[in-house]
Amino acid sequence: FCPGCRALQPPAPRPDLFRLMDCDRSFRIDAQRLQRRFRSLQRAVHPDRFGQRPLKEQSYSEQHSSLINKAYQTLLNPLSRGLYLLELNGVEPAQETDSDADSAFLMEIMEINEKLAEPKNEDSLEEIETLIKVKQEELTKEVTAAFERDDLQEAKKLLAKMKYFANLEDKLKKKKIPS
Repeated sequence: FCPGCRALQPPAPRPDLFRLMDCDRSFRIDAQRLQRRFRSLQRAVHPDRFGQRPLKEQSYSEQHSSLINKAYQTLLNPLSRGLYLLELNGVEPAQETDSDADSAFLMEIMEINEKLAEPKNEDSLEEIETLIKVKQEELTKEVTAAFERDDLQEAKKLLAKMKYFANLEDKLKKKKIPS
């Protein structure tokens, strides 16, 4: 907002999402604090509050609201938060073609994929869901430790593994939806 006239201003071209959401630039975040900040910002700039304002301010309101949603979703999710931290540190995320992943890990992913390809069986789906959740929690702890040691290359490798599990989670969700 303009300090003089209190008119909403356009968002910065490439804002720091951590600063926007009033968080430390760290992999470890306080999810409740993030949620409170999200709600507070949305209350201040939500498009519904700008219906009677000039079109330019209405447009800025939509841009801010969209940016705040993006920041919240990015920082709330460990995978996207980690990838964003790598980006801020100038580290390219691992590409699917990077063959850093060890063969044992790739075999594990392949086995889970094969189980997901089998005919729908509630027990096996729950077993896979539990396995994915446990693996994601383990990887999140390892990524946290890597960022805290400032070992960005290790964080990059671990985030690539997290991406595989996120893809498996998406496949699992699709499989669970009744068709």
